[in-house]
Amino acid sequence: MEYRQLGGSGLMVPALTFGAGTFGGTTEFFKAWGSSDVKEATRLVDICLEAGLNMFDTADIYSKGDSESILGEALKGRRDQVLISTKATFRFDDGVNNVGSSRHHLTRTIDASLKRLQTDYIDLFQLHGFDAMTPVEEVLSTLDGFVKAGKIRYLGVSNFSGWHLMKSLSVADRYGWTRYVANQSYYSLIGRDYEWELMPLGVDQKVGAMVWSPLGWGRLTGKIRRGKPLPEGSRLNSQTIVDAGPQVDDEFLYQVVDALDQVAGETGKSVPQVALNWLLQRPTVSSVIIGARNEEQLKQNLGAVGWNLTKEQVAKLDEASKRPFAYPYFHQQGFAERNPFPA
Repeated sequence: MEYRQLGGSGLMVPALTFGAGTFGGTTEFFKAWGSSDVKEATRLVDICLEAGLNMFDTADIYSKGDSESILGEALKGRRDQVLISTKATFRFDDGVNNVGSSRHHLTRTIDASLKRLQTDYIDLFQLHGFDAMTPVEEVLSTLDGFVKAGKIRYLGVSNFSGWHLMKSLSVADRYGWTRYVANQSYYSLIGRDYEWELMPLGVDQKVGAMVWSPLGWGRLTGKIRRGKPLPEGSRLNSQTIVDAGPQVDDEFLYQVVDALDQVAGETGKSVPQVALNWLLQRPTVSSVIIGARNEEQLKQNLGAVGWNLTKEQVAKLDEASKRPFAYPYFHQQGFAERNPFPA
């Protein structure tokens, strides 16, 4: 396994992180992703550790806390061998204050996550979304307190706009509070919006990307083809799942899959392995989060590391997945002499 620096921190993380959203499956939404129990989760953790993958990502809302609980059981007795990443901000239950990034909610949810995970510290804690109703100063001072107390070691965000993240970094610098070093973002060959604002920000401010849904919400598994029905068991058979995720034009998807097929044939790798390897060569990417319902899927995804696409193959995939830029990014492309992003 290759290890990379997490943003501007001193923490080294594996190029691939295991996403535990498939643990539990105790809500209708997450059941479509997977439903690993403790026994299966423990086996998946075993395989990860054997491959050198030692980072596991979850969140409080994944199966209403069951993902964290199952992960905690699966990691029992080997906490010192792993890095745990979790997230909070979204509504957990009906309590009026059990949502957002207020001091009240963060204090409550972080302590609850620690209990479910059966640990006294979280290696990487990320805000799952931006809370515009809570002052940034309240959020950052609260998180800084958790870092100073030893309950959290590193901080990150997820699903922030560029200005959300930059404002937060500026406030942290102003008061000397702990900075965000990770940005868990959606990024894939069929979803390259991350490159417009968040990637340049990551380069400039040394914030590393933890990529979620690197296979485009299950569309780049190699099983979705032009003129063929969706495979049985695909999460995309659920309209609720489709509506909740990134929207992709069918013809654009097939165009990208065609290019992936060509490169897969050249490399002897699978379509998802090629899609994951392309991401691992992008600027700012610290780790790509892979999920798996079973051992076969996990072992397949682990095959994305230990080799690299050629420059020509990367260029082929770049061209096939290129989309028109929104303003002001398309205009900025004309000033590459002094402003090289986006490119």
